[in-house]
Amino acid sequence: MEKYFRVGVIANTHGVRGEVKVYPTTDDVKRFSDLKEVILDTKKEQKVLHVTGVKYFKNMAILRFAEFDNMDQVIPLKGMDLLVDREHAIPLEEGEYYIADIIGSRVVTDADEELGTLTDVLQTGANDVYIVKTASGKEVLLPVIEECVLDRDLEKKVVTVHLMKGLME
Repeated sequence: MEKYFRVGVIANTHGVRGEVKVYPTTDDVKRFSDLKEVILDTKKEQKVLHVTGVKYFKNMAILRFAEFDNMDQVIPLKGMDLLVDREHAIPLEEGEYYIADIIGSRVVTDADEELGTLTDVLQTGANDVYIVKTASGKEVLLPVIEECVLDRDLEKKVVTVHLMKGLME
């Protein structure tokens, strides 16, 4: 299981006092108001940043960190991920799971045939869609509905599906 979850990506600077615009990658944009710290993933190392201010504008969160006080310090952060550890993730309701925990799962059919590997989850308005890459490299899109996704075993990382008519065409 993933140790960290990405909650946003630094999109740009905001103003001259070291604030950054963050594109949220979380279901609950307002969750930034509850964060006291985040982890900056520089790809070389991970640094803990302390959140001292949060504002919202359009679809972005604007964050201020104790570690920075001017624009020049935050310019190099553009494109970097902001993470939280599992302990600070939004609590799950019964039957829910973190998408990061299901990515990489083996996908098998109810006929016990290997379909492929779950590589991504598209979140649409109606229902999620699993993207499964087969051994031949083909991508199969599976709607996350009761008739199609029969079981998820997150510990074994196995998803069992029923291939409804037309899904493999």
